Amino acid sequence: MAWNHTRQIGEVKVTSLTDASFGLDGGAMFGSVPKALWERVAPADEQNRIALRINPLLIQLGEENILIETGFWDRGGEKFESIYGLDRDETVFRGLQNVGLTPDDIHLVINTHLHFDHAGRNTTALNEPTFPNARYAVQKRELDDARHTHERSRASYVPDTFEPIADAGLFDLIDGEHELRPGLSVLPLPGHNLGQQGVVLRSGGQTLVYVADLIPTLAHTPLPYIMGYDLYPVTTLETRKTYLPQWFEQNAVICTPHDPRTPFARLQENPKGGFVAVPDEGEPQK
Repeated sequence: MAWNHTRQIGEVKVTSLTDASFGLDGGAMFGSVPKALWERVAPADEQNRIALRINPLLIQLGEENILIETGFWDRGGEKFESIYGLDRDETVFRGLQNVGLTPDDIHLVINTHLHFDHAGRNTTALNEPTFPNARYAVQKRELDDARHTHERSRASYVPDTFEPIADAGLFDLIDGEHELRPGLSVLPLPGHNLGQQGVVLRSGGQTLVYVADLIPTLAHTPLPYIMGYDLYPVTTLETRKTYLPQWFEQNAVICTPHDPRTPFARLQENPKGGFVAVPDEGEPQK
């Protein structure tokens, strides 16, 4: 599937990449929302899985190539990939190649969090950094939690995707909101877990927000549409109530990590309260 989409945010070029399609149980993805409601916006397959994608984002800021998310873990084996209906119809590597880049050309990787479907390509099959010339930015709280899992979080973390980065001294550990580069900041977005961060890009009076799993797909924008996978769902709700009105007022471009069809969106007010997200397509890359 050809996916790469590019657009300008002020003076900055951004490209939505992808690293496979997959599926997760619709009930788990929508938590307490009844199937009769969520299936209107996310039809399920015969195993009750809804269609999802892995959508890293490339930001070309000045002379630097910055990658948000690295992709889905590729060493889980046949049974693992069958459970998730994983289809690597595209990869982050082919997406980079389409814009004339290789992993060696990435200067900074931003991990929104360290789950295997977001940080799975941090390392190679040899347990070496996939992007050897990059620093990797993550919240300190997230690395701590990845190293101290419990029964609900353990299955989401694969140490081989982050410990080699730590061993190589490539992590930049962040504590809270922080400006990484002029116009490029990370913002804590707790709820899915406590160490999750989003990414905010501002340039030329425009704003783009990579929202991580605060809003995994456009269908999850209504306030009650919160994943059963979220460890702190009420915190997710409060985080949404804090930031969605701000992003609406800023007319921000919204990028989700898992929407299966739409790389860029904007928020609109919902007559019933809260917000909905509508596609705001970038230009498909030939």
